[in-house]
Amino acid sequence: MRGRLGIILLMHASNDLSSLASNIKNWGAELGFQAIGVSDVDLSAVEPGFVDWLRRGLHGEMDYMKRHGTARSRPGELVPGTIRVIAARMNYFPASADASAVLADGQTGYVARYALGRDYHKVMRSRLANLVGRIGNAIGDFGYRVFSDSAPVMEVELARKAGLGWRGKHTLLLSRDAGSYFFLGEIYTDLPLPVDTAASEHCGSCSKCIDVCPTKAILAPYLLDARRCISYLTIELKGAIPVELRGLIGNRVYGCDDCQIFCPWNSFAQVTQEKDFEVRNGLDCARLVELFSWTEQEFDARLAGSAIRRIGHERWLRNIAVGLGNAPTSEDVLDALGARADHPSPMVREHVAWALDQHATR
Repeated sequence: MRGRLGIILLMHASNDLSSLASNIKNWGAELGFQAIGVSDVDLSAVEPGFVDWLRRGLHGEMDYMKRHGTARSRPGELVPGTIRVIAARMNYFPASADASAVLADGQTGYVARYALGRDYHKVMRSRLANLVGRIGNAIGDFGYRVFSDSAPVMEVELARKAGLGWRGKHTLLLSRDAGSYFFLGEIYTDLPLPVDTAASEHCGSCSKCIDVCPTKAILAPYLLDARRCISYLTIELKGAIPVELRGLIGNRVYGCDDCQIFCPWNSFAQVTQEKDFEVRNGLDCARLVELFSWTEQEFDARLAGSAIRRIGHERWLRNIAVGLGNAPTSEDVLDALGARADHPSPMVREHVAWALDQHATR
């Protein structure tokens, strides 16, 4: 990563650098980001904890985390020449059905609020690319690489150091004026921009996120066992969901927001103005029976452009079968499960059989 020598020499003037950083934040706001900050690349303070987390196997089957090793905590190794990270934040909370009401209705399927609209990877990456374009128009060529949950990046820690918020006890980033319902993205760059002041913490003695986790996946403040996290179980896990955890999942068919729903700071969460993040296919409160009836072709067509499509139809049915097993017993539920009892997938059949057994033993 290397910009033109003349540009780099020019940018070494502190006034020019400060002015550029200010312009980047203004351009970011014009592009729909709610906050932009700049961080250095020293993550040595958090690297030991990350390495220990991997050593304990708390990442589950997310082998890519271990495969990339310390490249995640050493930006200059991941992208040679990187000396700064421009961190960006974009609100995603949609105008949707009340999350608590959906969770309380066992006949509906709960989908994490971030996944109700268009795939955020595409939206964030496009906006960050536009921001890079504006920087380039202003100063000429420079070294950079854009990320949006697309590589081994410690985005929460980088965003914290860039002043966008602090790490909550649930491990997500929290902001005093926006809670935690937002996406993060990064631009790794060789521009020697002035860094922002890291945010202070404001969780205090609160432990609601730990207390409400359905599967007790938050082992201690700032320590998550991904293997028990419902988001991991319904999205990252490729095989069967452990039997002992199925009943705890309830009607959560894609992701889980409980640690956010009950976080006091999310009383300040703001509804997004991004059209791309508006609810699609009525997924904010759709009935489990209806979702379970989708053929693979319907699944692909309805969820084109959605993050949900990444898990595929088989895992979609697996998740919903668990939801139906936890749903109130009804003729519709039993008929829906019976219709999939001979599904070609052994994994789907296993979860359907478990669900039917739940109703038979009640």
